[in-house]
Amino acid sequence: MGLISTEVVRERAVLVGVITNEQKQEEVEEYLDELAFLTETAGAIPVSVFIQRVPVPNPKTYIGSGKLEEIELFIKDNDIDLVIFDDELTPSQLRNIERELNCRILDRTNLILDIFASRAQTAHAKTQVELAQYQYLLPRLTRMWTHLERQRGGIGLRGPGETEIETDRRIIRDKIARLKEQLSKIDRQMATQRKNRGRMVRVALVGYTNVGKSTIMNLLSKSEVFAEDKLFATLDTTVRKVVIGNLPFLLSDTVGFIRKLPHNLVESFKSTLDEVRESDILLHVVDISHDGFQDQMHVVNETLQEIGATNKLTYIVFNKIDAYTFEKKDEDDLTPSTAANVSLEELKKTWMAKSAAHCVFISALRKENIDEFRELLYGKIKEVHVARYPYDNLLY
Repeated sequence: MGLISTEVVRERAVLVGVITNEQKQEEVEEYLDELAFLTETAGAIPVSVFIQRVPVPNPKTYIGSGKLEEIELFIKDNDIDLVIFDDELTPSQLRNIERELNCRILDRTNLILDIFASRAQTAHAKTQVELAQYQYLLPRLTRMWTHLERQRGGIGLRGPGETEIETDRRIIRDKIARLKEQLSKIDRQMATQRKNRGRMVRVALVGYTNVGKSTIMNLLSKSEVFAEDKLFATLDTTVRKVVIGNLPFLLSDTVGFIRKLPHNLVESFKSTLDEVRESDILLHVVDISHDGFQDQMHVVNETLQEIGATNKLTYIVFNKIDAYTFEKKDEDDLTPSTAANVSLEELKKTWMAKSAAHCVFISALRKENIDEFRELLYGKIKEVHVARYPYDNLLY
């Protein structure tokens, strides 16, 4: 009797992006590298990447017919399971592409929602993700879609002339309404919990996904918050009481941000991000070893603006200095310097001057410069605490 294999067969995926008149090729390639990382995080294998230069994406099929034919041939020859597009597709684009390629199609939004669904652990996170999924699904229903709740026959259960698609839409609208109500109830409970935390200074870790926020959380709080080298390892906000010196404060680790984060997801997770809005100090964690770290910082700042958290006392924590690499320029090279050819010491001087010393350079993994980080954090928390509670200043 042969052994039964329990190995999970990973799906094989093709990634597709376009270079428009408003984008540079390097930028699109970086987006697609991130899409490949998202694909791997979701459990699939990115096999190949297709890029097309177009003035604007095709309103019917996103890419041109010639590129579609090229992808179709590749799918047939290489046993491909799904094709993933680097932008959110319209319902009609999804249908048209699926019809042309005869293959399962995902867009970036759908992929991120799928990852969030697999990462959600608590009732709060699961409810937020489920709401975002249904809001994404509602305008994309087709007759080929399998019912979430297959209608059983019965008197009075179906209106006169109601089609299956209309039934599906009604089912989903009802689910959205119930999820919103459920989320509202959880939000009220969490707001009460925040009020009951007393008068300690509150610090929130924010940043792009996979920059090391959870590792820093573990380092400062000596806890075991889940951390791994994957996108969105943390969905649920974790709050820990931390003491540095003789000063206690609350530290929260929040969901990471990313480019093109689905709007429905931002809306659903706004309650989770209340920890950010209600904090006294933000620690903006940056992966300085990433070539596009400045673009990632811009994405984080845009998201903070969207949730109304730009008026906070913010300090930049440049993490992963142990992984920072650069190629030294030749003396006669007159091209402008970039992060790829500037030394870490030069970067430090630039950012220290730019941010008026409101930044620190560390490696949370290797525990480099952690004492300097703790000292900076202690000083800033003490300032906030003494300003708020002047009669306590004799304690510090």
